[in-house]
Amino acid sequence: MTEDHRLTVLFTDFAPTDQAAMQQRLPAHWHAHFVQREHLVASDTEDGAIEVLCVFVRTRVDESVLRMLPRLRLVATRSAGFDHIDLEACRKRGIAVCHVPDYGSASVAEHAFALLLGVTRHLTQAHERARQGSFAYRGLTGFELEGRTLGIVGLGRIGRHVARIAVGFGMDVLAYDPAFAASAARPAGVSLVTWEQVLQGSDILSLHVPATEATRHLIDARAFARMKPGVVVINTARGALIDEAALLRALDDGSVAAAGLDVLEQEGALSPEVPTGCGGLGCDTGWMASSPLLTHPRVLVTPHVGFNTTEAIARIFDETISNIAAWHAGRLRNRVDEP
Repeated sequence: MTEDHRLTVLFTDFAPTDQAAMQQRLPAHWHAHFVQREHLVASDTEDGAIEVLCVFVRTRVDESVLRMLPRLRLVATRSAGFDHIDLEACRKRGIAVCHVPDYGSASVAEHAFALLLGVTRHLTQAHERARQGSFAYRGLTGFELEGRTLGIVGLGRIGRHVARIAVGFGMDVLAYDPAFAASAARPAGVSLVTWEQVLQGSDILSLHVPATEATRHLIDARAFARMKPGVVVINTARGALIDEAALLRALDDGSVAAAGLDVLEQEGALSPEVPTGCGGLGCDTGWMASSPLLTHPRVLVTPHVGFNTTEAIARIFDETISNIAAWHAGRLRNRVDEP
């Protein structure tokens, strides 16, 4: 494959404003098709020359999608996670898969604290009360973060950034990550502990691990039973990490005080499409109130927008184009599958 070869790329899940920003970055010899929907249909793939499929987390890439793209050679996801891609199906077809491993560590970590402050200071309820003209403060008593213990599950790029912010708030920080090398640098003030210790010792538990078979429902009824009474749970990683039925029971019996969630396990079903005219990548007004967590009084839910900052989106676009260009030149980078 040579760099002057005319490359045909199909981009899914793109709002119009994001499409314009991406098109400005594309090399002149690339032929790009953009689809606003995240779910591909046969009419999207009528151009049999498509060699690269560029997706976001809401586009499921499985055998049915691959069959529509007979010349496909690369799947480039505009995300760090890749659990929405069937790697085995791609491997069988000889299709490479690459991702963007680090684009928004600060963005996601800051959003974790936005959720945390939102639930600990009852910001949604307080805002609604003020909108109604009431400045009564009773029933809105929160608690300080200073002196509290934050437990971090997953000490990767985002987890480490969360730890640094927590130290700035004057919090004690515990971290559990069996994959974290003992010799690796970790933020000052972080204590590496066991799974039992992070569950039992945390006032707030924040999740920052990928979704895999091993981590599915990592936080289940058994885990909730080991946590401190009144714990706050924050999840900006993947919805599948939490058994949502178990979380609802823990919220209802008071063992979990509150939860801040940027992700839900069935968010793809809740959010069928990016609406036409949506102003930014990840913008979505189509959430259906079919999950009890969406209306629970002690749960603050946002629609998977932790990544959604101007800076992170620019990094996503730049890194994605670099990934595709490197593959096009025979130098594949950020590969997540084994050749």
